[in-house]
Amino acid sequence: MTLYTTDYLEYYLTLVAWVVNNGIWSILVASGVFALPFVAIVIQEWLKARSEGADEGNKGVLSSMRIENRVWVAIVVIMFAGIPFIPVDLATIRFDTTRSAQCQVSVPLPNDTGWSNVYTALNDQSALVPVWWFFMHALSKAVTGSAVAAIPCGTDLRQIRMDVDATRIDDPVLAQEVADFTHDCYGPSRAKLFMNRPTLSDEQMNDVTWIGSSYFLDTPGFYDTYRAKTPRTAWPYDATRDAGLAQVDSGGGYPSCRQWWADGGQGLAQPAAGTGRPGSADPHRALGGLPVAERGQ
Repeated sequence: MTLYTTDYLEYYLTLVAWVVNNGIWSILVASGVFALPFVAIVIQEWLKARSEGADEGNKGVLSSMRIENRVWVAIVVIMFAGIPFIPVDLATIRFDTTRSAQCQVSVPLPNDTGWSNVYTALNDQSALVPVWWFFMHALSKAVTGSAVAAIPCGTDLRQIRMDVDATRIDDPVLAQEVADFTHDCYGPSRAKLFMNRPTLSDEQMNDVTWIGSSYFLDTPGFYDTYRAKTPRTAWPYDATRDAGLAQVDSGGGYPSCRQWWADGGQGLAQPAAGTGRPGSADPHRALGGLPVAERGQ
């Protein structure tokens, strides 16, 4: 029997959680606390029988039958949902790579990641899982996996939002360039920001919600690091800047995101500003009705 997990932390915590659960269950059994529900059932039915009055001649029989029924139900619940039964260790927990294989994305196995030392410490650990919870884990992963498999490969919800927003720009060429800039520059920079989680002021938090963010332009490691992933004809190929990248017949190069946005008359900022709404205080923020730009005003 196998338990499937979909991320590295879950792969580790699934075994740890059941090891802890087994320890708690051992305490409940050793202390006799697990029997308290049975005592409660007997007391409840005894009190119920006393409250029914003396006119019930078969109170004892009825009470014993009710106790028996409830005790059997409690026994079944404890057997399937309480008593650890199915053995689990790192050999029976599998990291599910079905989705990554479906989308042809290479994902390292848990032992090939920085978590490998943690997993090694668990190699001699094993646990037992109650039948009910083993079934629920398998069922939930099956439902979740089916739902994830229905999502088209390569779909980035952030990119979809930006693509939809970009269609509000009248110039289709400019709209496509905004979409390309979002995919190559803004998306990765925003993801890196969330990964690093720096301390930002309220103004900076508002600033990073639009693609021409001053924070991304001026802070090292963002727009000065990322570059266009496809050649841009407005920037000729530079052997120093574009070393190692393909040189195409059009002569286009691969500008950094900072160049792509703010490089004189060729940058994206000025043509994007030309599509903006009247009265925009900052031309960099006027992107033809893009919600990410509107929040920057």
